Order: sequence, then C-alpha cells, then structure tokens
Amino acid sequence: MSIPTLGFAAQSATTPLAPFSFERRDPRPDDVTIDILYCGVCHSDIHQARNEWHNSLFPMVPGHEIIGTVSAVGAKVSGFKVGDRVGVGCMVDSCRECAPCKADLEQYCEDGATLTYNGRDRHDHSLTFGGYSERIVVSEAFVLRLPDALDAKSAAPLLCAGITTYSPLRHWQVGPGSRVAVIGLGGLGHMGLKLAKAMGAEVSLFTRSPGKEDEAKRLGADHVVLSTDEARMKAVAGHFNLIIDTVPHPHDLNPYVSTLALDGTLVLVGLLGPIEPVIDSVPLVIGRRAVAGSAIGGIAETQEMLDFCAAKGVTADVEMLDINNINAAYDRMLKSDVRYRFVIDMATLRGA
Repeated sequence: MSIPTLGFAAQSATTPLAPFSFERRDPRPDDVTIDILYCGVCHSDIHQARNEWHNSLFPMVPGHEIIGTVSAVGAKVSGFKVGDRVGVGCMVDSCRECAPCKADLEQYCEDGATLTYNGRDRHDHSLTFGGYSERIVVSEAFVLRLPDALDAKSAAPLLCAGITTYSPLRHWQVGPGSRVAVIGLGGLGHMGLKLAKAMGAEVSLFTRSPGKEDEAKRLGADHVVLSTDEARMKAVAGHFNLIIDTVPHPHDLNPYVSTLALDGTLVLVGLLGPIEPVIDSVPLVIGRRAVAGSAIGGIAETQEMLDFCAAKGVTADVEMLDINNINAAYDRMLKSDVRYRFVIDMATLRGA
C-alpha cells in the first residue's frame, strides 16, 4: 500500500513552501522505509524551489540531507533492520549498469542518477519527494548506515555538504603534507576546512571578508588569506596543491589559479554554470595547473566519509530549525545568516 505522508512543498517557483500531503510509493522488496528525524537545508534547495536552474518539477518537496530510523524493510533487504539509524543523501537510485555505477560512482551515472527530490523514479516515473517530510522510501542500495558515534542532528549536512567536499579531498589524495585552501566560509566551506584538517593537511581559507581569522581557525584553518589583499595573494603564489572553491555564483578564478603549485588543481564544487570572467590559460600551461569540477560522492564513498567523520569527531555546525520557519530560513541563507547549516527538526512538522 502507498503511504500517506505530510511534508512541506513548493507548488511553483514563486510560491512559499507550505504544508503538503502526498503519497509515498508502495515499498518494493528491496526498499527501506525511514521515519525522518532531521533534514539539512542545502542552498541547492533554494535554487530548485525557485527554479533557478530551469529544471524544476512541481510540486516539489526539497531535502537531501536526511537522517532517520528504519520503520520497515522489504523482503529482500539484508543490510538494515527496523530501528537502525540511517541516512539518505542526494541520490536514491541510478542505472546500476554503466561503467561509473559499476565503479561505485553512481553520482556520475551515464543515464543520470535519480535525485532524492526533483527527479523521477526509474520504475514508475513518479516524482521523487525529498526530506522535508515525515518519511521516505528508498532502495537499500542507496541507504547509508549512521555510525553510533555521530550525533544525528549535526550529521545530516554530511550527506551533501560533507561528501561534496570529502570527495575531491579523497580523489586528489589529500593527506599529511598536502597544502589545501578553501574558498568561501559557508555550509560547504566550513566542512572543507574540517575535513582537510582531519586528513592531516595544512589548511588555508580564502575570504573576501576581514575578521574571519578566529572563526576559520576554530574550524581547522592554519592560515587565512584575504583574497582582496594583493600582497597576501602574492605571498601564497604557487603554494597550494588543491583549492576547493565552494562559492555558488560566478566570480573571478584567475587570482586563485596563480596560487596553485605545479600540478595543482582548483576544484569547483559550488558553481553550476558559466565561468565569468574567462580563465587565462597562461598560468595553467606554464604551471601544469588544472581547473576541475566535482559532484557529490558515490554511496560507498559517502559511507566511507561517515565512518571517517565518526572516527575523527567531525560533524557540521548546525542551527536547528522549526519547519514552519523554512521560508524565513531561505531568506537568511541568502544573506549568509547561518553558521553554517540549518537542520530541520521533523518533530515540528506534526504541528505545522
């Protein structure tokens, strides 16, 4: 039987999120049904709810940083049982047959991963609805086990902000002796600082705003570089092995490229869209430098990340949110008025 569910949804790109009743699909034999306890609020939720990426499907229930407990399992489920603490991130399915999927890189599925929300189910083509809701039904293959050592509330943002920064750090083999910089101190940026430090790197924050040194160092930065200070930028020329750029809007990458060491890479994890102004190729060629992009991680890597965070004591800095205040929270996020991730307490949904 389908499952009646209450959530918060955007009915169009111009309407505020509001209570919305809908049906979760009939659980399949490999499905896990999860009662949602907490859901992080990602900046991409705003982009999607307001159709800023021009691909939104309405009605839309956002949310892809989901923590909950298992309430039911299908007959073919072997890895989870009722009562387990689990998580669901940005994907709930993929083709499972292409080369990336077979390499545990479902986020790069050649047929397109099925998104937790604003997607369509691969089997019945129904809309996928996300974590701003009471419960969710997900294939066992896309459910993550939450380690006992992790606090459920502050673990929620790990499922997007955490893995988005962890994946490039792992791919570019960051470890002791690596020199890593993070551009931007927000939901993604604060996780980048924490994770790079936990991996043993020398960590720096690039920022355009003075006065962030104490906060950045609390989060793991060894150094803070004011990117508008020409002398400070010259002092770090040719220094970094890896730069993770978390800024979600177009900005000039050229000043940062020159701070890369030989064979260094600047990785975009926040920007979707054209790069403006254009990148000067001269510093790339003469320094064998690269500008790359990275998405989230696959399911195996996301589980690895959760286990790493549990072992190292890494979680997100969060502000708990009553779901009735979600529209005000969106406005605050656009003003960078949150340190550093809102997490919805789904117990507040029952009184919505």
